[in-house]
Amino acid sequence: MPTSIPNIITLGRIILVPVIVWAIVSSQMEIAFALFVTAGISDAVDGFLAKRFQMTSELGALLDPLADKALLVSIYVALGVLGEVPRWLVILVVSRDIMIVSAVIVSWLFDKPVEMKPLMVSKLNTVAQVAFAALVLASLGFGFRPYPYDLILMALVTIFTLVSVSLYLVEWVRHMGTIEAR
Repeated sequence: MPTSIPNIITLGRIILVPVIVWAIVSSQMEIAFALFVTAGISDAVDGFLAKRFQMTSELGALLDPLADKALLVSIYVALGVLGEVPRWLVILVVSRDIMIVSAVIVSWLFDKPVEMKPLMVSKLNTVAQVAFAALVLASLGFGFRPYPYDLILMALVTIFTLVSVSLYLVEWVRHMGTIEAR
């Protein structure tokens, strides 16, 4: 089966991740911001193409969230290392993703795969994370003070991250509770 255009776009987004991280750690924030916006637009374009022209695939279903997570986690870590984002927020964002991926792996190991359906709060979480990262990159690149919008978005990222990981873990525990002892 040939690789679809949406999958190629998603792979391009994955390739952008180290370039964006390089731009951040090299203090090229205008470039980091522009590439981050480009990655966001590419995410919308590949999703539109996949749905509109029935180009969805199993590979795309795996690659798209991987690309999103790689991008956001990398940006948060890079900005956290530079002290531009509070480290506690970086730990919270990264820990959520580690917990979710770990739960999926444990489910597979117990031969009880869990179907991961994105919750509405997770979609809101992603929007808040993207908006906060974009605001931080833009403020660093173009030299403006983001107050109070940075605090508002940081609070939303915190709340949505905590709520989404809690809901996922509750659902996972419920799912795994159906395993019988041997």
